[in-house]
Amino acid sequence: MTELEIRKAIIENCLKMNATGLNQGTSGNLSARYKDVMIITPSGIAYEALKPGDLATMPINKDYGSWEGPLKPSTEWRFHLDIMIDRPDVGGIVHTHSTYATILSIAGKEIPACHYMIAAFGGPMIRCADYATFGTEELSANALKALKDRTGCILANHGMIATGANIAKAMWLAVELETIAKQYYQSLLIGGPNLLSDAEIANVMERFKGYGLQDKKSANSNAKPKTRAKTPAKTKAAGKTSAAAKPKVAAKRKAPSKARTQTKAGAQTKARTQTKPRTRKQA
Repeated sequence: MTELEIRKAIIENCLKMNATGLNQGTSGNLSARYKDVMIITPSGIAYEALKPGDLATMPINKDYGSWEGPLKPSTEWRFHLDIMIDRPDVGGIVHTHSTYATILSIAGKEIPACHYMIAAFGGPMIRCADYATFGTEELSANALKALKDRTGCILANHGMIATGANIAKAMWLAVELETIAKQYYQSLLIGGPNLLSDAEIANVMERFKGYGLQDKKSANSNAKPKTRAKTPAKTKAAGKTSAAAKPKVAAKRKAPSKARTQTKAGAQTKARTQTKPRTRKQA
């Protein structure tokens, strides 16, 4: 994706995040990797008013904390940047104050293996990071610890973080995390969940390889060989049909032509025969 496409994708997902109830107001923030910089939503501006040029950029591997843009980056830029530095596999980050994940964070609860989809986060539980004031080094360090070998976590008394190879996959996991948080919370109301074993989660993780939001480019590239293989067969078949059809058309055209010729000749002969007797009577 180009830088402009990434900027547009961030804004699109910000709007989607609020429209679906995954976030409220401007409390959440999103970021994406582009080459050697991080593009991140600015602080304190309504998503509906955002334009691609409003997003801030921050270098990932130099001049730590410096930024460029018309608006200063989100107050949570530190853990976004630290995750990008610590995890080269991460290309997109979504931070929200989604209702159920935040409820669990207020209670200081991690999410255990109550559903097999927990495996999408890299292990048998989604950890809850210790509390620290927003925007601080301490919060960033706590988040990194909770995200070790994981793609998402809960931040105590705060919200949640979901990461992915790009912003679309990070958003997909953010939705999954909130869904599991809701299911776990509601299961607690009726006596608590029946937890899956670590062995079963490991089994699901193995089966999950390649599972999740698919890249359209990969799907198209897999489809191309099939299209190319079918094309020659169709062309040959079409050629045979055309060749076989030509004689039939020609035969149909000749038959009417011959019939007309015979009819015309018969009519002329009959006319001459009828004319001669009349001429003799007049003479």
